[in-house]
Amino acid sequence: MKSWKFSCVLAVSALSLGMLVPVSGAQPRVDGQAQQLVKVAVDTEIAADRDDHSRWRYRSTVRRPEGEFVYQVVETDQGSVKKKVRQNGQPLSPADLEKENRRIDAFVRDSTQLAKQRRDSEQDDKRAEEMLRMLPTAFLWTVKADAPDATTLSFVPNPAFTPPSMEARVFAAMAGEIVVAKPENRIKRISGKLIRDVTFGWGLFGRMEQGGTFSVERRSLAPKIWQITDSHVHIQGHVLLFKTISEQEDEVKSDFRPTPPATTLEQAANLLHSEPGQQTAHR
Repeated sequence: MKSWKFSCVLAVSALSLGMLVPVSGAQPRVDGQAQQLVKVAVDTEIAADRDDHSRWRYRSTVRRPEGEFVYQVVETDQGSVKKKVRQNGQPLSPADLEKENRRIDAFVRDSTQLAKQRRDSEQDDKRAEEMLRMLPTAFLWTVKADAPDATTLSFVPNPAFTPPSMEARVFAAMAGEIVVAKPENRIKRISGKLIRDVTFGWGLFGRMEQGGTFSVERRSLAPKIWQITDSHVHIQGHVLLFKTISEQEDEVKSDFRPTPPATTLEQAANLLHSEPGQQTAHR
């Protein structure tokens, strides 16, 4: 699920040991048509992802509490390579760019790091697909708005949903909406919010705070090819009594260009060496 490796996977990971308090009170009615629309969108995404063998070069701007970082990224069939080119609004110095080049050269020759990247990528693929597959049943869906180009659907926890794993328990604490583009039935945007605290070990070992949010936006880059352009995760809490957890990250991807076919990791590194990335990015 390479087109779905987004920050909400990170959000679920942060909550993966959560033990949830059951929901009480009146429950919204089931909208069968809305549930079916979501199922069609999920099936479409999974099928499209399996057929998507495209690779891209793009610019990634990441904002975290420690600062803002800009990277140039090149995807290949063997993995991806990235180079930091700006930090906190300033281009890297020639010396720092040279350090980045040396780091990249070492990375593409390091079988251990490459194997780890592949394992992490496969795990993200699996988790992203599992999350998508649970969308139709983990929530109760209603149509919020229907326009000629897209349908907006809102979701709340489904009290009848039984999480198949510890990680899936986080769904029981989320509400939000998705936007499905017409006529392709592709998910254009998804956003969610923790509507109550999520506790670790019934609160003995930590708590993720109500109000945490994530959102992901995607757009079409080519026929049947969609990629994430914006992702935002903002979650606060603590675990093991004292350690604060702060998943605060915003990423914007821009300046997408196809990677030349059959590009190797070494060739990707050379592309990054020749591309300082100080040009103005465009969407």
